[in-house]
Amino acid sequence: MNKNLMIVLIFTAFLFACESTPEKADDAVVIEDQGTNLSDVPDTDDSEVQAYGTGDDELSGMSSLDNPTSLLSVKIIYFEYDSSDVKQEDRTTVEAHAAFLVANLDVIITLEGHADERGSREYNLALGERRAETVKRQMTLIGASPDQIRTVSYGEERPAIDEHDDYSWSQNRRVEIIY
Repeated sequence: MNKNLMIVLIFTAFLFACESTPEKADDAVVIEDQGTNLSDVPDTDDSEVQAYGTGDDELSGMSSLDNPTSLLSVKIIYFEYDSSDVKQEDRTTVEAHAAFLVANLDVIITLEGHADERGSREYNLALGERRAETVKRQMTLIGASPDQIRTVSYGEERPAIDEHDDYSWSQNRRVEIIY
């Protein structure tokens, strides 16, 4: 097993072990995975869809994704000029998100591919798509289901910084991980 993947899995297990469990409500259903109480989820009609972060209760957030000390809080992967290869320093972030998806099979993410303004519109759309597909491929190799990951390319159409210099271009060459 890959050393980095092992570290990510141990770190993820540690995060889940450190989370406190909310008090059980009378109308709640306990979901258990291998004997570990993960959360209390209100009993809802199967036809309803509950999105993370939309409820009023303490389960409405995804705390491990919002924890600033977690690799999961990093939701942008940056790329070199004219490249769709994930940088070595960003691979652990991709692995952490993949491990999160493996542990949360009901979560679906979107990978938004972006490019800087240099190059034609068509080329940049294709480059943004290659970048998003590269991140998706790495996540699925680790074990995430392809059905959990959607990709879209915006090319140069949605710059993070609307300037015309090296720093701005480096910030625009990215894949954003959207939960």
